[in-house]
Amino acid sequence: MEKDNDIDLSIKLGSLHFANPVIAASGTFGYGIEFTPFVDLDRLGGFCTKGLSMNPKTGNCFPRMVETSSGMLNSIGLENIGLDRFINEKIPPLEKFQTRLIVNFFGNTIAEYVSLATELSKISRVDVLEMNVSCPNVENGGLRLSSDPDMLKRMVELVRKVTSKVLIVELSPNVKDIREVALAAEEGGADALSLINTFVGMKIDVESGKSCLANITGGLSGPAIKPMALAMVYETVREVKIPVIGIGGISSVEDAVEFLIAGASAIQIGTANYIDPAITIKVIDGLQKYCKQNNFQSLADMPSLRK
Repeated sequence: MEKDNDIDLSIKLGSLHFANPVIAASGTFGYGIEFTPFVDLDRLGGFCTKGLSMNPKTGNCFPRMVETSSGMLNSIGLENIGLDRFINEKIPPLEKFQTRLIVNFFGNTIAEYVSLATELSKISRVDVLEMNVSCPNVENGGLRLSSDPDMLKRMVELVRKVTSKVLIVELSPNVKDIREVALAAEEGGADALSLINTFVGMKIDVESGKSCLANITGGLSGPAIKPMALAMVYETVREVKIPVIGIGGISSVEDAVEFLIAGASAIQIGTANYIDPAITIKVIDGLQKYCKQNNFQSLADMPSLRK
């Protein structure tokens, strides 16, 4: 599709400008290089790497992914190659691209989050850090960091002290009140929020009487969660002053437009990458067409429930 260069799709997150609001979500886009046969990375607003930990993780036992009605469940277990291999193997081939590189990272303790943020901040090619706070915190009896606003605020404050990179906090929907944790992350110093991560779900094989996942439960993603994700984004943007990135079941330009109207500054596309590896580009082209058809010169001209 011919690009409409007179239409401004650019956005700003923290101190950085993005060419457009379409970002590939963590865990569904590998380390970026894997998608180069299907996607011109430099046409994306940015992409998020697989969640990164200090040391390599093998993840959970198989089976760890299963299709569900209008979605899928995964229990990958945050498998990744660890910090050292990421720096030595994945960063060099990404140097030639201009697209925004967002590194999603996590730890089991606050100290691990701080250490990772410190080391990742030394890499000039990394533009943005995205904290995945859906992990159990071993310092607090396994309570998920995203469930405790006070602990979340403290952790974000500590990470904020060690990095000047744009800092996104990725929030889980599996909390009592998404607005409470969103405010905590904002008060801690986050530049932006991304939400939502997956919902807890499960699927049972009625023939065997066993769970379809070895880990019993997993994270539900895909179109099935879009209405809930959209509502949480809408609630959150009315509470915080920082940008919100909408995630959850986005698989078409219409889905993306819904999130932008709800008040999201950007969107991330996740599960749809498995169905159509070029979906991110199609959504960008679709946004250009949508704006042109409605005589919008930029995304700021779009209707927004945040206004």
